[in-house]
Amino acid sequence: MFENLCTLPLEAELFTQAVHPTEPLLGVGLATGHVQCFRLPSTENASEEDADVSVLSDGKSTIDTVWRTRRHKGSCRTLVFSHDGSSLYSAGTDSLIKHFSPTTGQVISKIAVPTSKSVSDPPTLLSPLSPQTLLLACDSGVLHLLDMRDGALAASKPQQSHFPHDDFVSSLTPLPPSAESTITDLRRGVLVRSEDQEDELLCSTFIAGMGPKKHRDNGVVAVGTGSGVLTLWDKGAWDDQFDRVIVDSTRGGGESIDSIVQIPEDLSRDKKVAVGLGDGSLRIVNLTKREVEGLFRHDDLEAVVGLGFDCQGRMISGGGRTVKIWYDPTKPGSDSDEDSDEDSDDDGDDDDDDSDALGGAMFSKSKSKRQAINKSDSDDSESEDEKRHKKRKKGKGGKVDLGPHGAHGILKFKGLD
Repeated sequence: MFENLCTLPLEAELFTQAVHPTEPLLGVGLATGHVQCFRLPSTENASEEDADVSVLSDGKSTIDTVWRTRRHKGSCRTLVFSHDGSSLYSAGTDSLIKHFSPTTGQVISKIAVPTSKSVSDPPTLLSPLSPQTLLLACDSGVLHLLDMRDGALAASKPQQSHFPHDDFVSSLTPLPPSAESTITDLRRGVLVRSEDQEDELLCSTFIAGMGPKKHRDNGVVAVGTGSGVLTLWDKGAWDDQFDRVIVDSTRGGGESIDSIVQIPEDLSRDKKVAVGLGDGSLRIVNLTKREVEGLFRHDDLEAVVGLGFDCQGRMISGGGRTVKIWYDPTKPGSDSDEDSDEDSDDDGDDDDDDSDALGGAMFSKSKSKRQAINKSDSDDSESEDEKRHKKRKKGKGGKVDLGPHGAHGILKFKGLD
């Protein structure tokens, strides 16, 4: 279903990625604490003569680095765009949250990650809950609600803190509002808790317009697990899953499903998701038919930790030291139709500057087993946080022929060997 357009090499291990909602911008957060923003070629810039040729595959377009800087002294754990794409937020193992411009990288504000009982509590995820509220999840399982009014993190203390999990939060999925949830009371905290799934819950996404019998239009949440099973949850019935799809049935235990994204409806008639596994493979899961339809590969060994679709309908996968861009050759306008730093906030950090220029509820999951490790400001080649990041990757070591469009560490375009 998807073909690889190019491979973008990174200078360090990828921890997190973020895709701009309306522009072809990609942000990446690395194990070294660097944050880098890339601009992908836009199909709107193609000439009329090349209207049927996909950019990136015509050999003339380039991926440009908009800016690059060392944003955190430790690893950059999480990176997210605001709803309108006007801001970027990052959090790292230096226990800092930074708010900055996605076009220049200029820091607007920063605050310290709240501590847990006077002990450092490294961040795991950020999510813009609303234009006024930023949601922060930490290793201890706590969720902090932070004020973003006036375009900045206005206060150093969270407005609210909730403790829905006993271990770190591995995924946050916003649910669409209903008639009963037009006003959200953030003070209510945890509304419902599911039964113990006896598995690691690693990623999730909401799928509208489907559900169990008699609730087809209710919507479901698809949750990836550490055993290679994709579980389906009926929106509003959180006591237990109602169905499951076995994505990887490898003997002795399937590969973990580390990332997930819904395939846009204009690319597929059925409800489908793309999932990234711990062995570096990518799979397409048809939720309507409850079956796996396609398999392709991001990496031989490194887990796929990031998946997303940009505003041009291209899928972006990230893991290890590479980011790959994929396209659907059956999409109208693709080329197969014919072929079938120093931180800019002046806060005194020793940063090296390499600059080139919602809804009514929140569904959260916690991985069942992981110890919180406090990352020290060390310059070792492989930090403790990076080692823990790699520990989740259960690659089998088998070599897979990636073909001409997936060589590691080489930026390649279709048609250029």
